[in-house]
Amino acid sequence: MKRLGMVIGIRESKIDEYKRLHANVWPDVLQNLTDLNCKNYSIFFRGNMLFSYMEYWGDDYDRDMKLMANNKTVQEWWAICTPCQVPMPDRNAGEWWAPMEEVFHHD
Repeated sequence: MKRLGMVIGIRESKIDEYKRLHANVWPDVLQNLTDLNCKNYSIFFRGNMLFSYMEYWGDDYDRDMKLMANNKTVQEWWAICTPCQVPMPDRNAGEWWAPMEEVFHHD
C-alpha cells in the first residue's frame, strides 16, 4: 500500500462550489477510484488550501492513474473541479495536485 498526500490551492470565490461538488461526488467517479485501487481518500480544506490523502492498494500506480485520466466521466468531473483549483507554483511539470513527502507515519 502506498500513502499519498497532495496539496493544491483553491480560489476563494470557488470554495462553496467545491464543497458542494464534493458533498455529492458522482457515483461513477467514486467507482473509478475503487476500480483503480484507490482507498481511504479524503480532501481537507483550510484557508485557501486543499490537502488530499489517499491510499493506493494496486501494483502499478502509473498505469492506474493513466486509466483514470483517460476515463470520460472523470475527465468531465475534473473539468468542473479544475476551475476551482490553483496549482502550487513549485509543482513539477505535468502535475496538477503537488505531491508531498511523507516525513512521519504511525499506525
